[in-house]
Amino acid sequence: MKITKASIRQSIIIASLIFGMLFGAGNLIFPVHLGQLAGSHWLIASSGFLVSGVLIPLMALLAISITKSNGIYDLALPNGRTYALIFLILVHATLGPLFATPRTATVPYEIGIAPYLSKAANSWGLLIYSAIFFSLVYLFSNHEGKITTLIGKILNPLFLGLLFLIFLLAFSNPLGAGSTANITVAYTNHAFSNGFLQGYNTMDGLAALAFGITIITAIKELGIKKSRQISLATAKSGFLGISGVAIIYLALIWLGATSLHQFKPALNGGITLAQISHYYLGTAGDAILATLATVTCMTSAMGLVIAFSQDFHRRFPKISYRTFLRFNCGLSFLFANLGLNQIIAWSTPILMFLYPLAITLIILGLLSPLFKKDPLVYRITTGLTLIPAFFDMLNALPANLHESQLLQTLLGFTQRFFPFFSLGFGWLSFGIVGLILGLASYALKERKKTALAND
Repeated sequence: MKITKASIRQSIIIASLIFGMLFGAGNLIFPVHLGQLAGSHWLIASSGFLVSGVLIPLMALLAISITKSNGIYDLALPNGRTYALIFLILVHATLGPLFATPRTATVPYEIGIAPYLSKAANSWGLLIYSAIFFSLVYLFSNHEGKITTLIGKILNPLFLGLLFLIFLLAFSNPLGAGSTANITVAYTNHAFSNGFLQGYNTMDGLAALAFGITIITAIKELGIKKSRQISLATAKSGFLGISGVAIIYLALIWLGATSLHQFKPALNGGITLAQISHYYLGTAGDAILATLATVTCMTSAMGLVIAFSQDFHRRFPKISYRTFLRFNCGLSFLFANLGLNQIIAWSTPILMFLYPLAITLIILGLLSPLFKKDPLVYRITTGLTLIPAFFDMLNALPANLHESQLLQTLLGFTQRFFPFFSLGFGWLSFGIVGLILGLASYALKERKKTALAND
């Protein structure tokens, strides 16, 4: 039976699916760390974080729906088959076995188990934990058709209940006032822009591109077939699901800011979360946090490996879905054992390169009805965005690679001539100019067609 629109119950189920897929490892640790960095400017920093971590993922889901794309490849296809395939591989490699998926295992391990093991025992501990973790992820993800039920009805309520307990205790007995917390130098004058860039680390914008097809498929399985109704259902459910993520972000950022009254700034948010839970609940709090982190990161890992396997099986149909699933889980297990710090260090430059391209692609997808997905608009906008995105990647390289004379010369040039480059937004002016030039070229081409038709 064909359904014209999603019911309230169906919207909530899809919203829960979106929430469960997007909220994972980075969503726990980076907001807390941002709060510690921003201090009393936590609210301004939060607004930037919410734009990149909430608004952009919602826009990504809508772009997938509006363009009727079956995934990242289709969304990027107006730029050409080669670009679409390379972009697909880079995004899924980042979300998959290189960075995001391994992080889903290392984060809960680091904040829930590592503090109780010696340094020598931690390597074995991580090996055993990650092996069990990805074995379960593979087992659950093997049943592709049950993803909505599994995430939406079972795992999410458990996670939310555990997280609510920590928030309740923190709000009833705050660690201190967020308005009086110390501010780091970087967030004194540029809290919004730095908060925006911190949102990259969650990888929500990229994840929404990857998960988009899973969400659209779930909506279609409810009986909603018309493209307009699918778009409306996506917008409604996406707003509900991502609003839940936004509320939790604000709470976690506030927790990070207030924690400065009791704890020193930590290297990552995982350490701070462990300190907060222990402060309120002692050993019981440690157990709760370990369970919380494992549950939420496992839901995120399932969404990541399923999206990876679906997209690559679609591109390379001779290789089965389960083969890609095994490959991703196995490689993620290996990279997870490099440790959380190494994963974060090497993911930052890649994200500084990919995010500007993803944002411009999302905006182009949303605006595509205006220019009928004309490849020229896509290629001009993307081509100009590529230039500063590449230099943003170089600028974010680890310190040991950042000190070469050649790199310093190149970065000195870009800082001088690329607007907003020092803030991490060198791509913005290039992207805007590219979009204007692309739209102007399209308008001129259409005018010539009309003139020829009238002759």
